[in-house]
Amino acid sequence: MSEERFIDLETRLAHQDQLLHELNDVITAQQAKLMQLEELCRALIDRVKAAGEGGPEGDPADEIPPHY
Repeated sequence: MSEERFIDLETRLAHQDQLLHELNDVITAQQAKLMQLEELCRALIDRVKAAGEGGPEGDPADEIPPHY
């Protein structure tokens, strides 16, 4: 293998290694954001469930308006 071709292969390998590290950083950041969003969704679901449990029982159409 010629010296020039060997240098070209080493250069390509170095660029691919750098790209691999950059992609890993992006994926790590995305995973952290995904976990944060999942936690937020769970909290919102719990909040909606709690709000639904605290409301009046029965059909809202059967309720007497407050001015009566």
